[in-house]
Amino acid sequence: MPVKIPKILLLSLSIGAALAGCQKPAETAAASTGTAKAEAPAYTLDESKLPPFNQFTLADLDAGKSACVDFAGHVNGKWLAANPIPGDRSSWGAFEMLAERSLGVQRQLAEQAAAKNADVGVDKIVGDFWSTGMDEAKIDAQGVEPLKPELAKIDALADGPAIAEFLRTSEAEGNGYLIGIGSMPDFKNSDINIAATGQGGLGLPDVPYYSKPEYQKIRDAYVAYATKLLELSGMPAAEAATQAKDILAFEARLAKVSKSSEEFSRDVGLYYNPISPADADKLSPNFPFTKLFESQGVAVPAMFSLSVPAYHAEVSKMLADVPAAQWKSYLKFHLLDGAAPYLSSDFVQANFEYYGKTLGGQKELRERGKRVLGTIDGQVGEALGQMYVKVAFPAESKAKMETLIKNLGDALKLRIEGLEWMSADTKKKALEKWASFQPRVGYPDKWREWTGLSTSRDSYIGNVMAARKFNYKWDIGKIGQPVDKTEWGMRPQTVNAQYNPLANQITFPAAILQPPFFDPKADDALNYGGIVAVIGHEMTHGYDDQGSRFDAKGTMLDSPGWWTQADLDSFKARTGKLVAQFNDYKASNGKALNGNHTLGENIADLGGLATAYDAFTKATAGQPDPKIDGLTRDQRFFYGWATVWRRNFTPEELEQRLQTDEHALAEYRAIGAPSNMPAFAQAFGCKVGDPMARDGDRHVVIW
Repeated sequence: MPVKIPKILLLSLSIGAALAGCQKPAETAAASTGTAKAEAPAYTLDESKLPPFNQFTLADLDAGKSACVDFAGHVNGKWLAANPIPGDRSSWGAFEMLAERSLGVQRQLAEQAAAKNADVGVDKIVGDFWSTGMDEAKIDAQGVEPLKPELAKIDALADGPAIAEFLRTSEAEGNGYLIGIGSMPDFKNSDINIAATGQGGLGLPDVPYYSKPEYQKIRDAYVAYATKLLELSGMPAAEAATQAKDILAFEARLAKVSKSSEEFSRDVGLYYNPISPADADKLSPNFPFTKLFESQGVAVPAMFSLSVPAYHAEVSKMLADVPAAQWKSYLKFHLLDGAAPYLSSDFVQANFEYYGKTLGGQKELRERGKRVLGTIDGQVGEALGQMYVKVAFPAESKAKMETLIKNLGDALKLRIEGLEWMSADTKKKALEKWASFQPRVGYPDKWREWTGLSTSRDSYIGNVMAARKFNYKWDIGKIGQPVDKTEWGMRPQTVNAQYNPLANQITFPAAILQPPFFDPKADDALNYGGIVAVIGHEMTHGYDDQGSRFDAKGTMLDSPGWWTQADLDSFKARTGKLVAQFNDYKASNGKALNGNHTLGENIADLGGLATAYDAFTKATAGQPDPKIDGLTRDQRFFYGWATVWRRNFTPEELEQRLQTDEHALAEYRAIGAPSNMPAFAQAFGCKVGDPMARDGDRHVVIW
C-alpha cells in the first residue's frame, strides 16, 4: 500500500498521477474498455432519494448584521447556525451538500452495476468494487490475512541493500514507499511526459507537525495510532509501542529536509528539477535512480525531474545509517496504514480514530456505503463517471455553461486590455495566453480505457490492490510519450473545478454544475455570482503568482517570464497588499490566516469575481432590474457569491486547514474579494471606513 504519494505527483495543477499500492491481480477475466464510442447500458435515477440542494433564499439573510460590516454573517450566519456539521463530517456547507447529492447518485448507480453482475466493462468494475466493499462479514473474516505475505517480506529485510531492493520490487508492483516514479508533463516542453519523483513518506499532515510544540498532541496520537496498527497485525503491545516511537523519529528526520505545503504553494518551481540519472545516482548512491528505472521496466531517460534533492539525499543516507529494525517498523506501519480502510472493522476503527476524530474532529465513522464509494472514486472514478453523466448531467447545462464561459472570457479580455498598470508588451503576452484557454465542461470527450484491469467478487482489498497496480502501470506507461490533453485530472462526479497551467485548461466537472453554483432556471445574478465567478476564478489562476510563470503553451519561463521586469514588480506590489489583507483576518480559534500561503487562491477569487461582475453587467445591460424579493440584481450577484462560501469546520479540521490548505477559510473568501470592489459598496450603500469598503492603500486591484 502506498505510504504518502510524493507531492510531485499530486500537483494541484491537475497533473494527477497516482502511485499505486502493493497488490496481487484479482483472479478474474479482464474488464473491457470503456470508450466514449461504446454504448453504455441504461441506468435510472430516483431523484426523490437524493439530498436537497443548498440555494440562496431571502430567509437566509440576517437583518441584524450589516452587509457592510459582516457580510459573511449577514448572508450565512443563520444558515450555519441552523445546519450543524453532521457527525460523519469535519466540515459542512455548500460544497459538502453537493458532494452528498453526488454520493446519492453514485450509490444508485453502484447498486445497479452490482445487480447486473456483468462480465466485462465499467459495470463489472464498479459492480465488483461495490459488492466486495459492502460485504463487511467477509472482510472481517479475512482480518489482516491479505497483508501477511508482504509483512513477511518486510520481516526478512536484513540491511540497507536489501531494503533498497525491496523498495524497488515493491515499486514495480505499484507500491510507493518514500520514493516513487510517475509521469508529468515537462515544464519546459509541456507536450511531452517525463518521469518525475519528489518527496514523500511523511504520515503527519505537513512538515511543521513534526516540530512545532502546538502539534505535540497530534504527534502523540500518531504514535498511539501506529502502536494500535502494529498490535492488530499481531505484534506484542510493548514492542509495538517502542516501534511506533521509532517510526515518528524516522519521519521527523525526513521532515527536516522536506518542503512544507506553504513552500510548494508559493513556488511551483519546486516541483521541477531536471537532472540526469547519472547525477541523481551521485546524489543518492544507496538508492540509484538508474537502477530504479530499470527495475520498473522504464527506459532510463536522459533527464527526469527530481523534486527536493535534499530529501532524496537523506533517504540514501538513511539506507546506510538507520538500523534495519527501524526501517522495518516504518515499512510495516505504512503498509498497514495504507490498507486499514479496506481491512476488518478493528483496522477501520483505528484508522478513523486517528484521521477522522483526532485530525478531523468527526464524531462518527461514515457509513460503509459512502466509504466504499470514496474508494471507487479514488481507484476507478472515471469508470463510475461514465455512468454518472448518463443520468445526472443534462445537455442543456453543458450548452449554457459554454455560453457563460464565453461571456466571462470576453470580459476578462477587456479587463486585461484596460489594465492601467501593465505595459503594452506584457498585455500582448497576457492576451496570447487568454486566446489559448481550453475550457472543458461536464465530462471528458474520450473516456479512459480499463482493458487489463482484473476485478472480482472475491476480495475488496484485492480489487483495491488490482486497481492501484493498474493505475501505476498506466501512469508510468506515459513516460516519454506525448501528453494526452484530452485526459481529465478530475472525475465528472467531483464537486470542484480546476486550472492546469501546463495545458492552459480550465475544467468544470458535471457535479459542480448544480445549485448554488449553477442553476439553468435561476436568474442571471445568482449564476454570475456563482458559477461564472468560479469560471473567472479558474481563468485567473492562469495569471496568479504561480500560473503567470507559464506562457500560452504551458511552458514555465524563467523570471521575469513573459512580463517586463517593471510589470512584474508592480504585480508583486499589488499581490503583497492582498497578502496583508488576509494576514489581518482571524479564524474563530483566534489564529491569523496565512495570506502568503493562500495568495494564489485569493488572487483568483479577486480577479474571478471582478471579471464575473463585468460579464454580468454586460449581459444585463439595458434590461430593467427585476428586483427579486426586493433585492437588486447587483445585491443578488454578491449574495450568490457568498452563498457558495457558507461553510463550518470542526475545531480540529479548522486547525489543520490553517496549516495545510492553500485556500483561505470560506467566511473570508465570502468577503475578501467583494470588499475590494466598488460595485459591492454601491450595491449595499457602504461608506468609506466600513470593513466591506476598502479604500486607499487597503484597496487591492490586480486583474
